[in-house]
Amino acid sequence: MSYTALYRKFRPRTFDDVKGQDHIVTTLRNQIKNGRMSHAYLFCGTRGTGKTSIAKIFARAVNCESPVDGSPCGECSMCRSIAEGSSMNVIEIDAASNNGVDNVRQIVDEVTYSPALGKFKVYIIDEVHMLSPGAFNALLKTLEEPPSYVIFILATTEVNRIPITILSRCQRYDFRRISIDTITSRLDELISKEGLSVEERAIRYIAKTADGSMRDALSLLDQCAAFYFGQEITYDKALDVLGAVDTGVFSSMLRAVLKSNVPEVMRIIEEMIIQGRELGQFVNDMTWYLRNLLLLKISDANEDVIDLSSENMELLKEEASLAEDTVIIRYIRVLSELSNKLRYSTQKRIAVEVCFIKLCVPAMETNEDSLLDRIRVLEEKLENGVNITYSGPPAGQSASQGPAPKEEQPKPIVTKALPEDIKAVARDWSKIMSECDEMIGKYLKGSYPSAGEDDTLIVVVQDYFSSQRFNDPDHSNELKDLIASVTHKEMNVKVVYTGDGSTPRDLYPDARNGLEEKIDFEIEDIDDIDEDELDEYEIEERD
Repeated sequence: MSYTALYRKFRPRTFDDVKGQDHIVTTLRNQIKNGRMSHAYLFCGTRGTGKTSIAKIFARAVNCESPVDGSPCGECSMCRSIAEGSSMNVIEIDAASNNGVDNVRQIVDEVTYSPALGKFKVYIIDEVHMLSPGAFNALLKTLEEPPSYVIFILATTEVNRIPITILSRCQRYDFRRISIDTITSRLDELISKEGLSVEERAIRYIAKTADGSMRDALSLLDQCAAFYFGQEITYDKALDVLGAVDTGVFSSMLRAVLKSNVPEVMRIIEEMIIQGRELGQFVNDMTWYLRNLLLLKISDANEDVIDLSSENMELLKEEASLAEDTVIIRYIRVLSELSNKLRYSTQKRIAVEVCFIKLCVPAMETNEDSLLDRIRVLEEKLENGVNITYSGPPAGQSASQGPAPKEEQPKPIVTKALPEDIKAVARDWSKIMSECDEMIGKYLKGSYPSAGEDDTLIVVVQDYFSSQRFNDPDHSNELKDLIASVTHKEMNVKVVYTGDGSTPRDLYPDARNGLEEKIDFEIEDIDDIDEDELDEYEIEERD
């Protein structure tokens, strides 16, 4: 006998075998027990949630000679013939391939004949949304007033494509996605019956990958069991068979994107391709990973909501502190758009690479969340001491406002009148620069000391952002403390930026030049100068 796939072998035979659709099972059971069945049902929901299985159970139950609590007994001749597919009372039609008017007219002609055996003729029309408009119109009258012995069960995954005139004539039942816990419990039960050895973590991953479909979960388990026949199916083996990626890869990718490390991002993608991972699956799993990250940041989500082990939950909490909510939302948006494009893309690798480069470089987009991400990148560069040249107007002033009004300029400082404290700073300026840490050194790069009024030390810096940092209340004492630690002198310190043209640079001459001296001799003949004449020459300070 040939092998039977697990999803066919363990197809539900009674209502008790159906998992995750209690709201529908209870209603149908009560209708059968009380003889209050409708003439038309519409079963809608995603794939693999039990629409066709429940339709077949219902068809057997209404024809069963001795039903048990609303379920078919499975022992009578009607139950056996329907289960074997030999009964003329249950007619299954695939609307995907039988969607014309002639196919529906054949159904209309057949319903006029009552069943030879049993009580009801049940028509199960699968993928009913594939019927043509003419076919729906041909079915409409019969669906509204069929003979008393006829029941229609329409099944669809796209209820939005069914005409409202059909919907209004049916009892509608919405099948829910089956929860991961329910699928895991069912898989555990079937694994025991099959005598398989599967790691609990692998079972839960298969249940998660099935995305609410029990049939998909059984197919994935069947695939893993076939690949590792006679071996224990571990989590890593399940990942290998299903072409999926370990959670650690998502963590590495997120860190690389946040650091705008494009080479590392390209390396991770290249490694996945070499390992044979499916890029569409990776994008979906990465989106799911970011979704868990966002839930953990904005709420007190527990393992039931996020569906992670306690070990992975701790790792996720560590990742949650790396990115802001708006950044994660932007990543989810971009990856969701990519997931839709990959379905029809012939160059999936290029599409994925371009998408992740876009995540690394927010300047490639102009959306609001991209602008926020660009601000985040600039702030991180400033915190890390990366020099950023300011090329626009000062903060708070738009280009249309023109140049800022000139304030009254201070009088030029004469270097000969340098106070002793300023001279001390000027002499030790190179030492001060060597004593500061790397971040402050970045901001002071190219700066020099000058003298201000009231013995104030002026530090002239090269860019606007440096002046903003040292004039900020949170950082104003950094430079003052640094100078005091080297010169052992406390003084008032002011930081100015002259690069925008609002403050002339020559108003703040370099105090270090005032320490250099020059000697001017007007020498006509060295032999004519004696020692007494040398005393008459002055030593002047160089401007």
